[in-house]
Amino acid sequence: MRDYAKKRIKSLELAGKNKIRINNAGCLDRCNEGPLIVIYPEEIWYTYIDKEDVDEIIDEHLMKGLIVERLRI
Repeated sequence: MRDYAKKRIKSLELAGKNKIRINNAGCLDRCNEGPLIVIYPEEIWYTYIDKEDVDEIIDEHLMKGLIVERLRI
């Protein structure tokens, strides 16, 4: 899913210096909560299941600045 998110961010021309960066991290002390995405600097934590969830986080949070409450942890 990380690779998918990276490709999508690049295709939207949102990647690059002073833009959005997607990287790997460990479980960030929340391993029991499944796969996670953390948006900084806001420190908003999301879980996801599939590409549709990742797309919703990108479309709503990263592009529109809206928190996706149904995926927020």
